[in-house]
Amino acid sequence: MIEASRRAGVKKLLFLGSSCIYPREAPQPMREDALLTGPLEPTNEWYAVAKIAGIELCRAYRRQYGCDFISAMPTNLYGPEDNFDLASSHVVPALIAKAHQAKVAGAPEMAVWGSGRPRREFLYVDDCADALVHLMKVYSDETHINIGTGEDVTIDVLARTVCDVVGFRGAIRYDPTMPDGAPRKLLDVSRLRALGWRPATPLRDGLVRAYDFYRQRIS
Repeated sequence: MIEASRRAGVKKLLFLGSSCIYPREAPQPMREDALLTGPLEPTNEWYAVAKIAGIELCRAYRRQYGCDFISAMPTNLYGPEDNFDLASSHVVPALIAKAHQAKVAGAPEMAVWGSGRPRREFLYVDDCADALVHLMKVYSDETHINIGTGEDVTIDVLARTVCDVVGFRGAIRYDPTMPDGAPRKLLDVSRLRALGWRPATPLRDGLVRAYDFYRQRIS
């Protein structure tokens, strides 16, 4: 796609990565210059390597051909149209589906992977889209830009918030046999804020919208 864009004379291209591109033990919050400074998280290193290759390719095309190709690294996204399949979903839609199913079944508890201690940052999908449009308008450089809220929560806090939004009143049981992943993944978003952008959707509000979508989909 990147090579095809060069050949077609695409005026501007925005490549998207993921916060997993940063080293597992990167200083928190993770700055853009933390890239390639240490080992990756083993559970997603292959995905991270692919994303890093895209960032470096856009950088190389800018230097060699003068292409206005930029890269952005969103944090964990969630919201309507998410994947709620428990076999392949990420943490927010998985928790929403689990909490709803537990509520409907009248279950006394809900199982959650890991210890609940890792900290994660979450960005509502519409806010991410707005940030990307903003970058397309105002940014042109080879350094990738982090996109996030600049705030994180523990998985335990997230799970309890989801249960409250869904209306599940049972207990949460953590499964320590399942992996936690990186202990913390918080992006430094100071460069994005300096460009004049901030998110508009608080976490709870976004979870309410995501759950509304989920209920409509399964009804």
